[in-house]
This record gives sequence, C-alpha cells and structure tokens, in this order.
Amino acid sequence: MSAQRRSRGMRTRAVHVGEHPDPVTGAAAPNLVMSTTFVTEDAATGFSAHSLTDDAPFLYSRWSNPTVRQLELKLADLENGEDAVAFSSGMAAASGLFLSVLQAGDHVVVSDISYAGVAELARDSLPHLGIRVSTVDLSDLDELQRALLPTTRLVYAETPVNPLLRLADIQALGDIAHAAGAELAVDSTLATPLATRPLDLGADYVLHSLTKYIGGHGDALGGAVVGRRERLAQLRHAGVIHFGGVLSPFNAWLILRGVATLPLRMAAHAESAGRVARFLEQHPRVTRVIYPGLSSHPQYALACRQMANCSGMLTFQAADGAALARQLPERLEVFHYAVSLGHHRSLIFYLSTDELQETSFRLDAAHLARYRMFYSGKPI
Repeated sequence: MSAQRRSRGMRTRAVHVGEHPDPVTGAAAPNLVMSTTFVTEDAATGFSAHSLTDDAPFLYSRWSNPTVRQLELKLADLENGEDAVAFSSGMAAASGLFLSVLQAGDHVVVSDISYAGVAELARDSLPHLGIRVSTVDLSDLDELQRALLPTTRLVYAETPVNPLLRLADIQALGDIAHAAGAELAVDSTLATPLATRPLDLGADYVLHSLTKYIGGHGDALGGAVVGRRERLAQLRHAGVIHFGGVLSPFNAWLILRGVATLPLRMAAHAESAGRVARFLEQHPRVTRVIYPGLSSHPQYALACRQMANCSGMLTFQAADGAALARQLPERLEVFHYAVSLGHHRSLIFYLSTDELQETSFRLDAAHLARYRMFYSGKPI
C-alpha cells in the first residue's frame, strides 16, 4: 500500500480518490461524460484500443471513458489494488473474468454456493466451452485440496455466500491455490471493501456487483474486477473491449455518487443488521439466525479475523417459514418485499430450499447435508 493510502482514511478515500475539480469550469462534482467518441489531434492515431496512451487515454467509449475511469480508480484504491475494470453488471464482470482467464482444457474450482448467475454459468455454459468445473465447499480446505488438478487455473470464491452467509478463509485459499499454480478470485460483494480487502489477504482478483452496496441506491447496474495492472489489462481487452460488457457512463456516475457515502452506509447497515439479528435470535418463533456478527455463527472467529464490518444482510429460519413468508409482505411497513440487497431501503425476500437448489446450491446429497448442518448451527 502506498504511503498516501496509509495516511488517508477510508471515508476520505471514498470521497476524493479519482476525482478532481474540472479544469475548465471548476466544478467540484465528477463530470458525466456521455460522449461515445473523443477528438484526437494526431492524424496518425490508429483506430484501436492499442492506440491509447497515458497522454491520450480516450478515443472510443467501448475502450475507455473518463467517467468510468474515475470509478475504476476509486474502486482500485478502496481495495488496495493496482487497477480496476468496470463492467455493465456483476455477471458481466464474472463472465468476463472466467472467459479471459480460462480456455478449453482448463479446470476451475467454483464455490458450491455462488450467486445464481455464476452458478448457472459454471454449471451450464463453461463445460460447453471445454472448461472443466468442480464445485467445492470452500470452507473445507481439504475438499479444495482434493479437487485441484494439474490443469486448475482459477479458484473462484464468494465470501460471505448468499444467502447462507458461510465464510471462506481467503488467506488459506490463496496459499492453496498459488501452491497449485492457480489464481484466486473472490466475490466480495456482500462484504465490500469496508469489511474485507481480499487482495491484502492474497487473492489475485476481487469482484463486486456494484449494483449492491457500492452503488447503494438500487438505480444502477454495474460490476467490477480489481487486481494487478498487468492481469487486468488482459481482462479489459477480452472482457470489455471484445465481449462488450461496457458500463454506461451514466451508471458509473450514479455509482460514483454511491461510493462517496459507502463507509457511512456500511456502518449503518451493520449496526441495523446486528440489532435485527439479536432481536430475532431471542424471538420465540425464530429457530435460527445466521449473521457473521453473532457469536452463534459457526465461523464467528473467522468473521472477527477477516471482516471489519459484518455488513447488512442476515438470514433466519422460523417455524412455519413458508406461511410466515406469505404474511410478511402484508404486515411489513418499512421493508420492501423485493430481491437484491445493499440499497438504502430495507429489503426482504423468501427463498425456498427447492429454489435455492435449482440455482445457487450444488445439488448432490453430501453438500445438501452440509448446508443443513450449517443451518443447524453445528460446527463445520
């Protein structure tokens, strides 16, 4: 980490990094640059992303855009990374990473509980491209070790996982992956840089759905990958320029607005979620609450070591859960019954076990038994 980063707090960095007063107007807020093309004074400039230079970084907005670049610089700073690449959605970020890092004949290890889109991509799409996929409980380091192959190129983790809120030990995963010649990518959407900075713990890439906490207002889709500059240059050419998952400058501008208040919002999210979790844990109709900030969480010690903020999402079980889920939309006054998370509004949504098994969860009997054990509160 640079001396400048060490000397500035996260609140200051969230507001100021990547932003400068406009040299023409003096405007203090970030400019929204919607232009698709940029004038060049050099007639010899070629029409290629390889023509871009530090002195002339913008030519066509599919390749780079001033507003999107401001967001990338801010995200890289918050994650203590060298650079960041922004995408049109979290799924565009994940698929861009998979398809730029992996090729036919390679093997990838993916968390057995992943965001539904990632789980479906790994299960349904990557094998058709000749990429072998193993889904592994990444809280079990021995299972990861057994799954590794000579062709393993990437380990893809999510911590905490949604909605089980199971954690993965990032430093241990990185050590195992690197010893096998593979890289480690961590989806840290639920944690945010205010809780966990995976690159500091040995990850090679950290991914975010900017739609969630980082954007924070529920009005802009976006995604990002942060990591080493050399590796991200390859990702930018494949995942953005070639595949076209380009983030709109307007969405980048909205997300920049959200990042400025991220430290304040995450503190409020964690405080509110902690209060709700403790209340529910004492409620007679609630049978189980899962929140990393509770001492009852099976990985509470890891949460204390790896997370500076336990974020704003919790999961709970109750007697007659399906019936209760139907009643909640009718009785709740503050919460909205809607999918997603990380907005300024409180959201709640019921997912049945069958629905989860069809999307996010690995379906074999052994892993389903582990999920039930986790929900029972037993050590894993």
